[in-house]
Amino acid sequence: MDGIIPWEYWVSIIRPCYPSGKRGRPPKNIETMLRMYLMQNWFNLSDEGIEDAIYDSYAMRSFMRLDFLTEQVPDATTLLHFRHLIEENKIGEKIFDDVKSRLEKAGLMMHGGTIVDATIIAAPSSTKNRDGKRDPEMHQTKKGTSGITE
Repeated sequence: MDGIIPWEYWVSIIRPCYPSGKRGRPPKNIETMLRMYLMQNWFNLSDEGIEDAIYDSYAMRSFMRLDFLTEQVPDATTLLHFRHLIEENKIGEKIFDDVKSRLEKAGLMMHGGTIVDATIIAAPSSTKNRDGKRDPEMHQTKKGTSGITE
């Protein structure tokens, strides 16, 4: 997506509506907010969910292009205000129509993504099926070990 999106063009669409920073706290970089907004839509996450996901995912942190030594991920409230600005000015429709057109021209298709949490949880040790027999392909693991136990 990074190679398909015309970042400068999309930022120029948003800039006239974006706060100047003359009052209140300085606004975040438009491209940073746009990147966060797009990932939120692609992965169908809440404002808080995308904020947490960016901290948890190396791929998302890389896509954000933030220097985490000097910058933080914009918080959920900042994203909420940005999202409302995009919606109120009908910029989201323009952006998503543009990306759809660009993907079609490139012969690509976009599907919604999924984030999977692979947390190990406590569960009964039985791997038996309805017949009372073990499935030969089913295994169990223990938290803190790298091997699979039977």
